[in-house]
Amino acid sequence: MEDDELIGRSPQDNIYTPSELNREARIHLEAGFGRVLVEGELSNLSRPASGHIYFSLKDDKAQISCALFRSHAYGIGFKPENGMLVRAGGRVSLYEARGNYQLIAETLVRAGEGLLRAKFELLKNNLAAEGLFDEARKKPLPPYPRRIAVVTSPSGAALHDILNVLGRRWPLARVRVYAVPVQGDEAAPAIATALEAANRHGWAEVIIAGRGGGSLEDLWPFNEEAVARAVSASAIPVVSAVGHETDFSIADFVADLRAPTPSAAAELVSPDADSLRRTLDAQAERLQQRMLTALQQRAQRVDYLVHRLRQRHPGERLRQNRERLRQARQRLRHLGARIVPDRRGALQNLYVHRLLPLAERIVPERRRRLQELARTLHALSPLPTLARGYAIVTDARSGAVIKSVGEVEPGQALASQFKDGEIRSSVDEILPRRGPE
Repeated sequence: MEDDELIGRSPQDNIYTPSELNREARIHLEAGFGRVLVEGELSNLSRPASGHIYFSLKDDKAQISCALFRSHAYGIGFKPENGMLVRAGGRVSLYEARGNYQLIAETLVRAGEGLLRAKFELLKNNLAAEGLFDEARKKPLPPYPRRIAVVTSPSGAALHDILNVLGRRWPLARVRVYAVPVQGDEAAPAIATALEAANRHGWAEVIIAGRGGGSLEDLWPFNEEAVARAVSASAIPVVSAVGHETDFSIADFVADLRAPTPSAAAELVSPDADSLRRTLDAQAERLQQRMLTALQQRAQRVDYLVHRLRQRHPGERLRQNRERLRQARQRLRHLGARIVPDRRGALQNLYVHRLLPLAERIVPERRRRLQELARTLHALSPLPTLARGYAIVTDARSGAVIKSVGEVEPGQALASQFKDGEIRSSVDEILPRRGPE
């Protein structure tokens, strides 16, 4: 008989080693359950130096071993203690080395907050996928807002803190409060409606929306989808001021700016008036210094232009010309006093030694030549002819000499030149000469 038959196993059965069986069991566990939420009481809590957290979750009938590794342990937001009622989210697995069935936790919350946390993560992931958290959607805050809207409870400490900070830092701003409940079932619709109203009114330059601190349940209205979409749709920049410094709300992710507290929100939207005043004083001092420097430069320029204008003024130019003329006259007088005697001596010397001998030689010769020309002129002159009783007849108007009766016509004015005068006459009749010429 074979050994398999002795132990009651057929040849077709699989044979596992312990490690193989544990591996198969782990695969089936992880594939069969997926992600689960387990609520129970903490026990056997252990936090070694590695940063991991090991514990058990139990009820009155059973318990399960759990491990929360360091990468997830940092974000749980509270200090686990034995006896706490918690809700762990993760996957069912098996520790192969020992065959221990366990829960590998990825989240750990107080049992009362578990459902809200799940809703938070689901909405956060959905809105992030839509792009509502993108930085490109964020609007810048106005640097010096004069009109600020506050969406919060009128009776809460948050409003008092905001008004106190704004009154101290930026008293120039006017504040309009949109009163809403900030917890309970009516809070989220009221907050969304107030944000829509602030945009519809168009009065505010920036909106602060928030409340003071509280539990997750108290702060939950700022995790509602209606509030998130109202913040996203706002054309006016929104500052989320939900009073919890170590955690975020959905409104924080969607808002244009997140403030950890309402007081911090008031500081973020307002400039410091004292600091601004000091800056303005310093700028005014620099501006005054620049103005004084500019005025001094302009004054120097004006003085220069006045000087140039005086130099170019007609009266000034006349004065300068008179002065130059006086100086020239004085130089000429000095020059004449020195040169005239020299020129007079030179001229006298020229007369005595050159002009006088030249005149004594040339004048008799010129006199003889003149007498010859006079005799020639007398011979050619008509005056002797006129003295013998003749006359020279000319046209009275043109002065042309009349040489023939053919050059005149009846009525023409004539002038007859005699030796001792002139006779004016007119032609009455023309009698041409008869006979041979």
